[in-house]
Amino acid sequence: MSEHSQAGVSPKTDSSGRTYRIATLPGDGIGPEVMRATTDVLQRLCEVVPRLRLEFTPHEAGAENYRRTGEALPREVLEDSRAADAVLLAAIGLPDVRRPDGTEVQPEMMVGLRRALALHSAVRPIRLYPGVPSPLREPGAGIDFVIVRENLEGLFASYGGGCIVGDRVATDTLVVTREGTEKVAEFAFRLAEKRSGRPRDGQKLVTCVDKANVFRSLAFFRQVFQDVAARFPSIASEATYVDAMSLYMVQWPWQFDVVVTENQFGDILSDLGAGLVGGLGLAPSAEIGDAHALFQPSHGSAPQLAGKDVANPLATILSAGMMLEWLGERHGHPAALTAARILEAAVEQTLLDGTGKTADLGGTASTSQAAVAVANALPRVPPDAFRQA
Repeated sequence: MSEHSQAGVSPKTDSSGRTYRIATLPGDGIGPEVMRATTDVLQRLCEVVPRLRLEFTPHEAGAENYRRTGEALPREVLEDSRAADAVLLAAIGLPDVRRPDGTEVQPEMMVGLRRALALHSAVRPIRLYPGVPSPLREPGAGIDFVIVRENLEGLFASYGGGCIVGDRVATDTLVVTREGTEKVAEFAFRLAEKRSGRPRDGQKLVTCVDKANVFRSLAFFRQVFQDVAARFPSIASEATYVDAMSLYMVQWPWQFDVVVTENQFGDILSDLGAGLVGGLGLAPSAEIGDAHALFQPSHGSAPQLAGKDVANPLATILSAGMMLEWLGERHGHPAALTAARILEAAVEQTLLDGTGKTADLGGTASTSQAAVAVANALPRVPPDAFRQA
C-alpha cells in the first residue's frame, strides 16, 4: 500500500487557488534522491505562489519493487496514476534485476504506463542555458528546440511481441497509423504556435524526421505529417531524413524549433540533443495524452551514484516545471503557469551563478545543495514573472 502525504498547502488562498494531486514514483537508484530534492523545491514554490497547492501521493514501483514483490508496476499504482492530476516519475530500472527471459523490467513499466494512460506524445526540450558549457565550440544563435517523439507506435509497438524462430531469426515490426501520427503531428504544430520560433531568426517551424526514402511506413508518416501541416498555414514545415538530422543537430542546432519523429528515432535523437546542452542531467521530459500526463527526467537510475548525494536533480526539477505548465494550461490556472516560469527561471539563475551545478556540469554542488539553491532562488525571480498569478 502507498503512503499519502500532503505538501505545499498555504493558508493564504483565494478563489483561483486549487489543489493538484500528484502521484510520485521515486523508483530506483538515484530516483528517490532526485524526487526528494524536487518535492522539497515544489513545497517552497507553493509558498512563493500561494494560489498553487500540491499534494503528493508516493508509490513504490520499479526494479526494486519487482525484486521484492515480483511486480514492477502494481495494479493499485497504475490505477492511482490514472486517478491523479499528473504523474511525476524519477528513475526506474536496475541492471541486475531482470525478468526470467533476461530482459530488464524498466521497459515493462514504462510501456505499461504509456499504454494505460494513452500518452501519445513525448516532449523533450533541448535548451542550452546560460552558464552551461556545450561540447560545440560555437553554439551560434543558441540552442532551444523541442523534440516531439511519437510515444505509442513505431518500433516500440513491438514491445511484448516480436518473433523469434529458434536461435536463427528474430523480427520486430514498426507500426505507423494515421491516427497516431496525426495526434503527434498536431501536437507538434500546436506547440510551435506557442513558442517563439527557432533561435536563428524566430521562424516558427516544425521539422519531420523520418526515413521516407527507404521504408513505406515512414513515407506514410511523412505524408500524414504533410496533411496535418496543411492545417497550419502560419507555421513553416519541412522534412529530413534521420541520418541527416543527426548531422544537422551537431552542425546547426539553432535552425530548429519543433522536431517531430517516430518513437525509436526520437529516443535516439533526444539523447544526442541532451549531449549538446550539458547532458542528461539537464534533460527533462513530458509524456502527454488526451487525458493524462507523466513527467520524468530523461536520465536513468544510475545505481552507481545512489546514496552518495551527487546526482544532478535539475532534470527532475525541470520536468516538474513542465508538469506545472501542463496543469496550468489544462485547467486554465494562471498560478500554475506562473509557477512553471518561476521554477525554470530559478534553475537558470543557479546555473548562471554556479550554485546549482553538480559535478556533471563542472560544479561542486551535491544533490541536496543544488535543490536548496533552486529553492532559495525562487523568491528572487523578478516580479514580472508573477504577471499572470
